[in-house]
Amino acid sequence: MRTRNAVARDYYGILGVSREASDDEIKRAYRKLARQFHPDVNPDPEAQEKFKDINAAYEVLSDDRKRQIVDLGGDPLAPGGGGAGGPGGPGGAGPFVGFQDIMDAFFGGAGGNARGPRPRTRPGADAILRLELDLHETAFGVEAPITVDTAVLCTTCSGAGTAAGTHLATCEACAGRGEVQSVQRTFLGQVVSARPCTVCQGYGTTIPHPCPTCAGDGRVRTRRSLTVKIPAGVEDGMRIRLAQQGEVGPGGGTAGDLYVEIHERPHDVYSRKGDDLHCRVTVPMTAAALGTRLTIKTLDSEETVDVKAGTQPASTLRLRARGVPHLRGTGRGDLYVHLDVRTPTKLDPDQEKMLRDFAKTRGEEVAELSKQGGFFSRMRDAFNGHA
Repeated sequence: MRTRNAVARDYYGILGVSREASDDEIKRAYRKLARQFHPDVNPDPEAQEKFKDINAAYEVLSDDRKRQIVDLGGDPLAPGGGGAGGPGGPGGAGPFVGFQDIMDAFFGGAGGNARGPRPRTRPGADAILRLELDLHETAFGVEAPITVDTAVLCTTCSGAGTAAGTHLATCEACAGRGEVQSVQRTFLGQVVSARPCTVCQGYGTTIPHPCPTCAGDGRVRTRRSLTVKIPAGVEDGMRIRLAQQGEVGPGGGTAGDLYVEIHERPHDVYSRKGDDLHCRVTVPMTAAALGTRLTIKTLDSEETVDVKAGTQPASTLRLRARGVPHLRGTGRGDLYVHLDVRTPTKLDPDQEKMLRDFAKTRGEEVAELSKQGGFFSRMRDAFNGHA
């Protein structure tokens, strides 16, 4: 009994692009998603699975031949090349090698050089660097020196990968096609299929004498020093893009981008919420009752604020435009000073007598806890709504 073909994966949907998307649009979509779901950035197990799907989608859609298979309704990464469940596929009989091999016969495998060798020069990957900054630096900006360990162009061979005075050689196994062909019998008859050449790894050329510096890769790893300009108002977790400062690609390909991820160190006094700053100041009970004046040291100045007489615990003072400058636009956030009113824990006899006398003058009797109708009784009445 024939089983129904498995549904091909929607590689366009995985990258969030249309079926008419250009190569550049596919690449931009891949880079954006890869940065979001890369395991080094997002350790969530679901994000790791998503990252695998993103890589698979880019592998397919960046290859013209594999993309053509997708457009015809197949899945080049499925078992058997997209024909799962067909005759001779998984669970079937016969030496059928799958939809991929049939496509090879029609699109270059039978006479073939439609696919051709893959290029040795390929774009480089993006890189991410963590940069820790103080609150003052993120608030007002800074030019920060950074050290980057990335792949750079090999200066010995200028990316060619060959030793001085030597050149690439045409692969004898595939005659420079980058693939080898084989003939297999299928239910359609004989099908000529093509596979990447294992001798040259699909490049069509070999390097008889590799560059002694880069071993034929066209790039070497090194440590570089750069200076990154941090704009005023950046927040924790933001990334700054340095174009083409990432990894140089194999064969001296165009470098990827470097993303500097900002991590703001905790401040001893202030906590930050967006562009607003918050701090806590303790004032004595007497100062809160009588009023006082406080000198607050902000990030870049000193401000004097008045605490009004009768200020209650958990009151907040607001200093406008004394927070962090806005990243986009002009102006600054605010500074909020949260007041903690401190009540003395120990009183000497004279101080206690003065407070008791003060309470009497206000009609605030300090009753004994065991006395009927005392403090707890009045509290109970207040909760129960009695006058």
